[in-house]
Amino acid sequence: MKSTSPPSSPKSIAAVLSVDLLVQILNHIAGSGDRKSFRLVCRAFLLAESSHRRSLRPLRIESLPALLGRRYPSIESLDLSVCPSLDDVSLAAAIADRSYWQKLRRVVLARVSGVGWKGIEALVSACPSIQAIDLSHCCRVSDREAAALAKARELRELRIDKCLGVTDVGLAMVAVGCGKLERLGIKWCMEISDIGIDLLVKKCRNLRVLDLSYLKVTKNSLRSISSLEKFEALTLVGCRFIDDEGLAFLSNGRNSLQRIDISRCENVTWLGIASVIEGHRNLQMINMGDCRTEVAPQFLSQLSLINTTLNVLKLDGLEVSDANLQKIGSNCENLLEIGLSKCRGVTDEGISELVSKCIGLRTIDLTCCHLLTDNALVAIANHCNDLTCLRLEACSLITENGFAQIATGCPQLQVIDLTDCNINDIALQHLTKCSELKVLKLGFCAKVTSKGLACIGSNCKNLEELDLYRCVEIDDSGLSFLADGCKKLKKLNLCYCIQITNQGLEHLSYFEGISDLELRGLVNVTAAGITSITFGCKSLVELDLKGCSSVDDAALFALSRFSQNLRQLNISNCPVSSLGLCKLLGSLRCLQDAKLVQLSGVSVEGFEFALRASRCKLKKLKLVSALRKLLSPGLLQMLQARGCRIRWVDKPLLFNSFPIA
Repeated sequence: MKSTSPPSSPKSIAAVLSVDLLVQILNHIAGSGDRKSFRLVCRAFLLAESSHRRSLRPLRIESLPALLGRRYPSIESLDLSVCPSLDDVSLAAAIADRSYWQKLRRVVLARVSGVGWKGIEALVSACPSIQAIDLSHCCRVSDREAAALAKARELRELRIDKCLGVTDVGLAMVAVGCGKLERLGIKWCMEISDIGIDLLVKKCRNLRVLDLSYLKVTKNSLRSISSLEKFEALTLVGCRFIDDEGLAFLSNGRNSLQRIDISRCENVTWLGIASVIEGHRNLQMINMGDCRTEVAPQFLSQLSLINTTLNVLKLDGLEVSDANLQKIGSNCENLLEIGLSKCRGVTDEGISELVSKCIGLRTIDLTCCHLLTDNALVAIANHCNDLTCLRLEACSLITENGFAQIATGCPQLQVIDLTDCNINDIALQHLTKCSELKVLKLGFCAKVTSKGLACIGSNCKNLEELDLYRCVEIDDSGLSFLADGCKKLKKLNLCYCIQITNQGLEHLSYFEGISDLELRGLVNVTAAGITSITFGCKSLVELDLKGCSSVDDAALFALSRFSQNLRQLNISNCPVSSLGLCKLLGSLRCLQDAKLVQLSGVSVEGFEFALRASRCKLKKLKLVSALRKLLSPGLLQMLQARGCRIRWVDKPLLFNSFPIA
């Protein structure tokens, strides 16, 4: 009898798809969770993802050599901002094998306060082709670190925002060494003056983007900047010494300025901006919010000169009349974004005039425009069919009728802010027809109930951020609806939703991708509820438990064991003990920001031991001011030496619920 061979098994999909085809598929996968699922399919998918990945954000520095050397050999952008306890020694150890670092083009060290000039010098030496470095909010960065940066000859982009130790000398060294610099952020670098800016301009002629926000620069800096032929974007937020005379230097038209932000410049008027427009007919963005100026008819007429290019106009905090809005509509027909937050005088008629002409608007900010009613929303819905972002915080005269029109006329809406708008479930029922919603803010909307959340869960499958701050009618059943429908949720605010219990948190445990969870003031939540979250929410990075009066040490033990990725935690006013706090701070290796105010069950010795157990990896710490004199000077010096910024709060120190003098 002739034997029959068993049928051959069908080829797997991995054998059919080439690596190039898999890479093409990866180009259309944006979310980190989806990418993780992709690489877990099979070895071929893992190899394709490894060769395709260009950026990396590790949680621990010790894993970096293996990641760069074997798993992700093509990394070009490396973000080390979330690595705890990163300092010169650990950074030098990580780059011992320099062959893995030579391909890097971008490195982010923002808020990494332990890295100084030695670490930066080693980094620059290991990455000869590096083009972008971000050292924002690194408190140790001063002129010596700037000298180390100056050796990066290929540097195109540098951010040193709020590096308070950098002076004109440090900026001069960067300017001399990094002549190819195109983008520079020196926001809040208060020791930099006109002298440094002048030398920067002379040495870095390719400069395109510059942020000088809150610096004490004057018109002399603008005179220098006006000579840059390739210059495109200037940010001057809060520069109180900048005036119209300084802006007049920019009217020479020598460069291709496209974006200017002079918000909060108290000495700038419409005349200054008008002179900039006169010299630059290709302006795309103007932000003059919170300037002490009027919106003069002459200025609005000047906008007609840039009618074809102007996309963004922000007038936040100014007085804007109906006639002004009509003029803006006539002269700025190509606007994509309008900012009218806290503008006095904005009415339904003015909005109707504006949107009837600016039909391409994608973003409209009407925060605190208290006079608006449903008529404004009807006009927006009728004309702005491509709207994606609408901010209506504190517009309390708007009702469900207006939102019904928005849902019909703006189907592509992705972001809507209805904080303090007093809306109800009927309004939500209309709004949730916008199936593309990603961000929904409903803070202080006390009429929203779990019935409204049921509509959100049923229709808003793409929702990523939901704010329910003080929505006191929300209960556990509402969270069950969210858990069933909103699988992509990443940020959720349930502060002071006092009906939420442990059962509600059990529903939240199904949000595997949630990273930011605010549970402040949930008095009915205990350690059992927090434990449920630690089991399910593996991506949790920020957690706020302030005022959760039933959350005790058992919750801290669960966080210590199962929430190792936590970077920001607030347990102020929680009944925890010294033992629980010590266990928490000693176990969470990624924790960088801790708020520990009025912990009545923690003694002074408990704070001392817990902070030492943290191994000084914290970058930000919030404590009661009375502890400043009670904690050992050596501990405080050690924390500050490692770059930890301590915010001392003027509140009584409590112990066993009794204040201590």
